Amino acid sequence: MRHTAFPELNEEKWLEIAKGFNENADYPNCIGAIDGKHIRVIKPSASGSLYYNYKNYFSIVLLAGCDADYKFIYIDVGAYGKCSDSSIFKHSVLHKKIVNNNLRIPEKTPISNNGIPMPYVIVGDEAFGLSDNLMRPYGGKNLTNNKRIFNYRLSRARCYIECSFGILANKWRNFHRPMDVRKELAIIIIKTCCVLHNYVRQKDGYRFQDTLEVPSELATPPGPSSRASRSSASYRDLFADYFVNTNPLEWQDRVALG
Repeated sequence: MRHTAFPELNEEKWLEIAKGFNENADYPNCIGAIDGKHIRVIKPSASGSLYYNYKNYFSIVLLAGCDADYKFIYIDVGAYGKCSDSSIFKHSVLHKKIVNNNLRIPEKTPISNNGIPMPYVIVGDEAFGLSDNLMRPYGGKNLTNNKRIFNYRLSRARCYIECSFGILANKWRNFHRPMDVRKELAIIIIKTCCVLHNYVRQKDGYRFQDTLEVPSELATPPGPSSRASRSSASYRDLFADYFVNTNPLEWQDRVALG
């Protein structure tokens, strides 16, 4: 079941995921949305404050990426509750494979007619560092209209991972209370639920109302992020220009600019 629920990520699969995000979230060259979520646990013995998170309870972190069908394409389970998403991601297998170019991500492709080749990207929140293959929102208070619209368009794609966590938690109610088991067993339970989540999604689909509630204990705070390279910042600017001038949504100015 695990191999069926988590198929191999190759170029064909990435292109299928990108098609889903383009059609459903109006975000081209997007190959996933990523985020980290706290899973509440009873304090592990002799752990000190390692599992104590910023919301003042004990947890382990589920870092996950999903496609536009609310299915998980990658999971990393078991980091200490005190860790930030960015630090967990930097030590993850996914990050190492991205850095070493071992994920078989498709070659850069233009997102508009006669445009320059653009990288395929995973979208995340402000906790993640900007890179060629990972897009995060613009930070700061006095953002230009282009930047605010980009942040809105990115959030439309990123919400798929939030909804995926919502479906997971509402389907498997053990996520609504602290897990009173050893850490090793808690990790097995979380991984098993993620596999079952994907299996059920493939077989039965989902109910829209299941995506509307994400338990508050699943939220994670933003963490420190590394400085972006000039090329990755330029790619983000090109995405912003595309969303504003080439493929604007009818309602985006009203929603993003108020």
